[in-house]
Amino acid sequence: MIRVNLLPHRQVKREARQREFGLMALFSAIAAAVIIFLGYTYINAKIDAQNERNARLDAAIVKLDKEIADIKDLKDQISTMLERKQVVENLQTNRSQAVVVLDELSRQLPEGMYLKSIKQQGSVISIEGIADTNARVATLVRNLSTSNWMESPSLVEIKSVVVNTLKQNAFALNVNIKVPKVETDEKPVKGGN
Repeated sequence: MIRVNLLPHRQVKREARQREFGLMALFSAIAAAVIIFLGYTYINAKIDAQNERNARLDAAIVKLDKEIADIKDLKDQISTMLERKQVVENLQTNRSQAVVVLDELSRQLPEGMYLKSIKQQGSVISIEGIADTNARVATLVRNLSTSNWMESPSLVEIKSVVVNTLKQNAFALNVNIKVPKVETDEKPVKGGN
């Protein structure tokens, strides 16, 4: 009988399996290191790209904030100009108002009275004058209430005074200025749709 020694064969197979296990462990470690490196590189690239986007957005926000401030300045300038325009328009419309008011007062003033002072504050005119009788003051108040340019006359006071050795009546009254209404030719549009 022939004797075969199988011990070295088993030992050789065991050593081969250990070499295979070592190589597989080494390849697994290398593959894991490569995967970790690629993942780290990919994540860093994404973080860098996001940081660049954030920097661009921050720069755009700063630019937009500056533009918003410029727009706000422009709006302030526009509102200032509109206020100035309104003042000029008011001056333009009220330019002849003093002449019209004085003309209207002279037309409505009855005989036997004269005016000492006329003062205007806003839309209220304060009138002081001298009249022969109280009836003439009442006539002036009635005339002013029917005027096209004045409304709501109110007698402040009336008192007797002596002017040039004659008994007269000093009066003070207030009247509001009104702008006559201009008739427009606007017709309502009939909707037949």
